[in-house]
This record gives sequence, C-alpha cells and structure tokens, in this order.
Amino acid sequence: MADVITRGGVFAALPAEQRGHLMALAREVSFPSGTRIFDEGGRADRFWILRSGSVALDLHVPGRRAATVEVLGPGELLGWSWFLPPRHWHLGAAAESVVRAHEFDAAEVRALCDRDPVLGMALITAVAGTIADRLMASRTRLLDLYGPNGSGPRL
Repeated sequence: MADVITRGGVFAALPAEQRGHLMALAREVSFPSGTRIFDEGGRADRFWILRSGSVALDLHVPGRRAATVEVLGPGELLGWSWFLPPRHWHLGAAAESVVRAHEFDAAEVRALCDRDPVLGMALITAVAGTIADRLMASRTRLLDLYGPNGSGPRL
C-alpha cells in the first residue's frame, strides 16, 4: 500500500525515484491495539510510515501517567529520533488500534542517504518538518495540561 505515502504524509514530497529507493528498504509490519511500540529513552534504530491505524505519542511525566502529546494516522512518520545522535527515542509510542506500517531499518536508510544526496536532502527536510510539528504539538499539549489558562488563543 505505498499509495498511502503518495497521497499525503511526510514522504509525499519525496521525488518519485527517491521514494522508490526508500520503499525498496521497507518491511511490512503490524502491531495489535495496545502494543507499546517504543519507550522514551530507548534505542532508536528504526522508523515507520503508518499505513493504517493510529499511534499515540506520549511523554513521561514523573509522578503521573504519561501525557499523550499527539496521535498519528495513515501516511505519517512514526519515529524521527533515529536520524540524529544520540539516536534515543524522545517520546514513547503505543498503538491505539491495529496498526499496519512500513518499517525501515535506520542504518540502511542513513547509508542510502549517503549514496543518494537528493534523497538525503529530501529526507532531512521531511524529518525536520516532522520534528517541528511534534515540538509544537508537545508544547500545546503540555500547556493544556499544566498551564494556568491552557494553551489559550492562538495569535
């Protein structure tokens, strides 16, 4: 179901040839509902492009239950921590429903990016956009949970 990737999501902007090279490394996986996919602080050695289902990203909050900061759906990138040292997960992730995804080995993708600078630059741009989106989602969620007036109106 590579069509999920071409219809939208973080990799839709990749040039077709580079998207094909990346997808050649994909392995189809699934996670039952409730499965913990990874934990904050763990080794980030892979990532996924969701085909179906939803995944909750969460942040450890000492003395409280983990706070959900974002829910991802089809076409979205699950995991960006593999891209930058020290390559440890910055958030945790759990399947909220049955999830089907394309899984990528991070070391293989980094090696492919070294060989294909067009893919490397496109992937850097896509991952940076994802990081920015997740940072804003985390900020907004934390303000909703712990700010005196919530996240308030957007100016």
